Amino acid sequence: MNYLAHLHLSNHRPMLTIGNMIADFINNKQVAFYALEVQKGIALHRLIDTYTDQHPIVRQGTERLRPSQGKYAPVVIDILYDHLLAVNWERYSTITLEEFAQKQYVLLEENLEILPKKLQKNLPKMISGNWLVGYGHEKGIRYTLERMDERTKFPSSFVTAFDTLQEFFDLFEKEFNTFYPELIQKSLKFQTENF
Repeated sequence: MNYLAHLHLSNHRPMLTIGNMIADFINNKQVAFYALEVQKGIALHRLIDTYTDQHPIVRQGTERLRPSQGKYAPVVIDILYDHLLAVNWERYSTITLEEFAQKQYVLLEENLEILPKKLQKNLPKMISGNWLVGYGHEKGIRYTLERMDERTKFPSSFVTAFDTLQEFFDLFEKEFNTFYPELIQKSLKFQTENF
């Protein structure tokens, strides 16, 4: 899952959200420098990633992407699933995506000093470009895929992934809406056991 899902699955717990957001920007040695609830957010992030990567429904979609995305297919499906979450947002939240996004931006800005430097640098771009809401639109998701293309060390074709999503949209969406409620339950179980 990408930014939107990780933030959503934090269930409005501020420090858990921060940990869930920063997990990809820090290494294992750095975890101990954070407050306990932030550490739990990092652990939640890693649980979400592992559960998602190993889930048979997600693997079906990953294999559908493999002809065009190759070894990057697992990365691409995370981005496409954020798009599917955004377009199905009303199924999973009682507030609008716009309201949710603004709350997340405020939380991240209020905790800027504990965010890793790379995230501190990217946050103004995320907010000004309204990336979280942008995931729900073709332009926004294509922008994300283009950024990914620019960052890869090896030949990639991230930008073609949206075409694959459109071609098999009903199938991807059905898979997502079967898988995501299971991921929500997995996340809630973690939070129940740790708080």
